[in-house]
Amino acid sequence: MSQYEMSVTVAPRYMPEQSDPARRQFAFAYTITIRNTGSVPTQLIARHWVISDSENTVQEVKGLGVVGNQPLLAPGERFEYTSWAVIATPVGSMRGDFFCVAEDGTRFEAPVAPFALSMPRTLH
Repeated sequence: MSQYEMSVTVAPRYMPEQSDPARRQFAFAYTITIRNTGSVPTQLIARHWVISDSENTVQEVKGLGVVGNQPLLAPGERFEYTSWAVIATPVGSMRGDFFCVAEDGTRFEAPVAPFALSMPRTLH
C-alpha cells in the first residue's frame, strides 16, 4: 500500500426526467465515493473530467473541489457526492482524475477509470 492513495468508485445512472432525446440531451447522474486508502491525511483539491459521447464529441471539465467541497480525508475516511453530465447521444463514457495534496505536502493524482454512461433500452 502506498502512503498516498485514494480509491474511487462510481455508480452512474440515466436520468430520464432530466433528458430530452428529441433535443439530443441525455442526462446522467453519477455518485462518486472517494476513500483514502493511503496512510497520510489527504485533501482533494481539484478534478478533471473527460466526457465523451458515441460521436466522439468530448467535453472537458476542470475545477477546484467537488460539489463545492475540498474534503480532507484521514486514512480510511471516505467522501461521497453526486453530480451529473449531459451528452448528445444515449451512450457515452467518462474518465478523469482527482488532484490531491497529502498533509506532508506531497501532490498526487487519483485516477478515475473510464465508466459508461448508457441509457437503458426500453422494449415495447
